[in-house]
Amino acid sequence: MPEVLFAGPAGRLEGRYSPGKSPTAPIALILHPHPQHGGTMNNKVVYGLYNAFAERDFATLRFNFRGVGRSQGSYDRGEGELSDAASALDWVQTINPNARSVWVAGFSFGAWIGMQLLMRRPEIESFISVAPPANMLDFNFLAPCPASGQIIHGEADEIVPEPFVAKLVHKLTHQRGITIDYQVVPGATHFFADHLDIVTQHVEDYLDLALHQRPVALAMAS
Repeated sequence: MPEVLFAGPAGRLEGRYSPGKSPTAPIALILHPHPQHGGTMNNKVVYGLYNAFAERDFATLRFNFRGVGRSQGSYDRGEGELSDAASALDWVQTINPNARSVWVAGFSFGAWIGMQLLMRRPEIESFISVAPPANMLDFNFLAPCPASGQIIHGEADEIVPEPFVAKLVHKLTHQRGITIDYQVVPGATHFFADHLDIVTQHVEDYLDLALHQRPVALAMAS
């Protein structure tokens, strides 16, 4: 889990990177919660996402948005953070030019940034969004959503009530060709205290299914 520093739009960005073993290993970019509310790349949900991808031979990067940890710059209302995420993806793609696919995963504010990046980068094949703040931030840009993915939310989320996320999921699943694996964690609050193992299990199950299906789909297409 080596520390890395790479150039971002507002200066140096600090990250942790796990290379894939295969030269065609897929890429995963992991995005953390709100910088102004204590969000960092060391958040427990972010760390769990990172490990789930890294253990499945993804070239996996998590990093601190501008102004967090050793990352330079200052909070920029989401606009700058989206640019940070694009730069992070550029960096990991540069050292993995033969990656066979790209995924993005984010928690809370990071889920919002990740979904925006999904709209701007057609090479992103799928996403995992944990506790997307659908009651606070605008997700109307997902029209249409370009890829299927997984959304995980806590049943007892005190910051983002579950019905707001259920409404977002309903909107996405009614778009042509889009499938959302929606998992509601019983009793879980926004930060999933005492429920992290369930979140991780949902992510691992979804990844294992996706990685199993992809070779089959490729074989059928050939």
